[in-house]
Amino acid sequence: MIEIKNKNTGNLILSLSADTLSGADLHEIDLTEADLSNADLRHADLSHSDLSHANLESAQLQHANLIGTQLAYAKLDHADLSEARLSDGTPFSGAILMEARLHHAKLISADLRYADLHQADLSYADLTKAFLQGANLHQANLRCTHLCGAMFVDADLSASDLRESNLCDAHLNSANLMNANLSEAFLSGDKNSKPATLIRANLTRAILLNARLNHVVLKEANLYHADLRNTDLSHALLGGAHLRRANVEGTNFAGVELAAVIMDFANFSKAKNADIPSYKINLR
Repeated sequence: MIEIKNKNTGNLILSLSADTLSGADLHEIDLTEADLSNADLRHADLSHSDLSHANLESAQLQHANLIGTQLAYAKLDHADLSEARLSDGTPFSGAILMEARLHHAKLISADLRYADLHQADLSYADLTKAFLQGANLHQANLRCTHLCGAMFVDADLSASDLRESNLCDAHLNSANLMNANLSEAFLSGDKNSKPATLIRANLTRAILLNARLNHVVLKEANLYHADLRNTDLSHALLGGAHLRRANVEGTNFAGVELAAVIMDFANFSKAKNADIPSYKINLR
């Protein structure tokens, strides 16, 4: 017999005549404030259930069905959601993880398309190859998060904290990174992965102080008023990118073709290795 109790009152929420919750059918059940810390919920069906404010710290949720599940304010620190399904890939099907705690959680290859993760704490989490197309990560904490190979196409990462995160081979095409902080983030490739792609990404007023962006693809990206001080942009692809009024003091432009880059009113006087075409005007 398994008993699920309220984390605050200890009152019984649900009892099941089973030895484990692994593979259990718990869909569309009210589990608000449930204590499921350290629970084995692998392959469990929790779709459309209400787990808001629940304690799922260190829970095993690999391959779990969490499509449409309410997880707002839930505590999922150190939980393992690898390959869990939190969306069926259609709008409005994503799980709600508003202000959820996922500190040090594992979400490797998890399906988070269209999930609501705004203001969620994902610091130090592992989202390697996670699917986050169309996800809402506004003001999310992604500091020191491993995001290599993650799919962020059309995702909202505005005002998010991505400091020191690893975004190698991440796909951020058309993502909204307005006012995001990517200071010291790693977006370059290495011997095992490719550089990130940010085609048509919105990086308006983003902070990229000391970020590693060498070889990244930033074609048609909007870097208006972005802070690129001391950023390594060597050999990056910037065709059609907007750097109007960007701060490029100490930025390394070695091997970067600037002919098709909009550079109006950007201060290139202290940029490094910038081969500026003679016809460029309105530079400072």
